[in-house]
Amino acid sequence: MTSHHATTPAAGTRPVHLTPELVEDPVGAYAEFRAQERLPQVVLPGLQTPVRLVTRHTDVKAALTEPRLIRDRSKVPGGAGGADPQAELLEAAFAGFPADYAKYVSGHLALFDGEEHARLRVPLTRAFTARRIAALRPFVERVAEDLLSALAPKDEADLLGEFAYPLTTVVVCELVGIDDTDRDRVCAWIHDFAYGDGSRTVDGLVGIVDYVRELIARRRAEPTDDLISALIEGGRDGGDALTEDELISVVFLLISTGITPPALFLAHAVLALFDHPDQLARLRREPGLLDRVVPELLRHVSLVRIGASMYATEDFEFAGTPVKKGETVTVALLAADHDPREYGEGPERLDIARESGRGDGHLAFGHGPHYCLGAALGRLVTSVVLDRVLVRRPETALAVDRGELEFGHWPGDGFHLLRLPVRLCADAPGRSMDA
Repeated sequence: MTSHHATTPAAGTRPVHLTPELVEDPVGAYAEFRAQERLPQVVLPGLQTPVRLVTRHTDVKAALTEPRLIRDRSKVPGGAGGADPQAELLEAAFAGFPADYAKYVSGHLALFDGEEHARLRVPLTRAFTARRIAALRPFVERVAEDLLSALAPKDEADLLGEFAYPLTTVVVCELVGIDDTDRDRVCAWIHDFAYGDGSRTVDGLVGIVDYVRELIARRRAEPTDDLISALIEGGRDGGDALTEDELISVVFLLISTGITPPALFLAHAVLALFDHPDQLARLRREPGLLDRVVPELLRHVSLVRIGASMYATEDFEFAGTPVKKGETVTVALLAADHDPREYGEGPERLDIARESGRGDGHLAFGHGPHYCLGAALGRLVTSVVLDRVLVRRPETALAVDRGELEFGHWPGDGFHLLRLPVRLCADAPGRSMDA
């Protein structure tokens, strides 16, 4: 990850205004917050509304399973007054979208609770089977290799824009079931909507919605072995049938969570290994460590640094802090994944041989009812990418000085890579995780 130096504002009765530098610094402010008896009040970058920030690993896990902390603010008994940081983020993200289309991207599964959340999530969980994900590996390997082979002759290739984004886009199209003949234009709409320069975001949104509506009708008439067909068939088999609007929203959930965050993670994961050349050299010597390096990179990078807003349904005490009904609480996943109480001395160090312990060994995919549906797919794609980019191509390296890398940030978040220029090399036969 990029390293920034900033002075943490003194904690006190006033909210601490976090900068992007502080949000993405795994030590800095979070170490001070973890040491406090009570949860700090902070204002996230670019926002105005203070929130209670949970930073200790055990408290973050508890918050993500606490029934008195909900995602849907409208369900707070008696209503929640005052400003809403989640509304600020949504307004910043979806301003200017036509209302008839914006509903598909603003009705995010992460913002529902309880029975409503389960009704929408259960069919997706049933369709998102381990078999379906495992079957994608040959496809992911083929697409990754084709993209890298095309980029290898270039003196400099952008591993984010020319590889990670196209890879995650095509994988989502394959998972959803976009027909081969439609893939180029659908991928172009996804590019415009999800990670283009912003000039054609609305055009991309409209194109995707109208196409998915047609695709749903096609799959109702002639099902195939894809996610959309599985979701439709689940309703026919006695499960809760999703409406057309809900099916379209599911596709946007996959686009929103399955393309940009994974692509950025892949770029930051490769950069983290460049930043730790001893660990990269060890991975190349011992490719069998890939099973450990994937969870360690997920922990180390924790690309989603700050979780979704949650709202207290009543007055109660949480993590030694009185929380008022309607008050906003959020979790710092990056802070939790660098908590010395959980990971011992030096949790900021990347250690590819680190024992991950029980479960994932990190909270990068969240925890509890909202645990990331795409976790298995994320692990699969990461393993393939590290193998193909760094192990099979042992000369792959940064093409610019570290200080020349460009970063940007969104409201409420830290910095993210805008490009990752690398020099690739030809595939070295016989070098892989199976070597």
